[in-house]
Amino acid sequence: MLDHIAVQVRDVATSAAFYETVLAPLGAGRTKEFGEFVSFGTTGHTLWLIPMTGEGQPRELHLAFTAADRAAVDSFHAAAVEAGAESLHAPRVRPEYHASYYGAFVRDPDGNNVEAVCHTE
Repeated sequence: MLDHIAVQVRDVATSAAFYETVLAPLGAGRTKEFGEFVSFGTTGHTLWLIPMTGEGQPRELHLAFTAADRAAVDSFHAAAVEAGAESLHAPRVRPEYHASYYGAFVRDPDGNNVEAVCHTE
């Protein structure tokens, strides 16, 4: 259903470096630069980082990326923490969501809640 999403960020270069690091274990990378905009994906341009317009802070959102397996979730979390991200929730099974839900959550440079999740055992 989702074709793409655009997220406003304070500093596109800083956020792009973060997402390049944490999405690599999930098989995704930078796919396009269009002016000041930078996109990431596995085959297309699913996630766009765009500069903030106007005053104030960007609103927090939750982004959940699919991981091929639990090892990829672990690698995502390790890469994010190594890149300086705050760990919100370390990788583990989350039976409150469903029996095989395995996820990890971190904060990106703009305070967004970013997750990698695997739905298989």
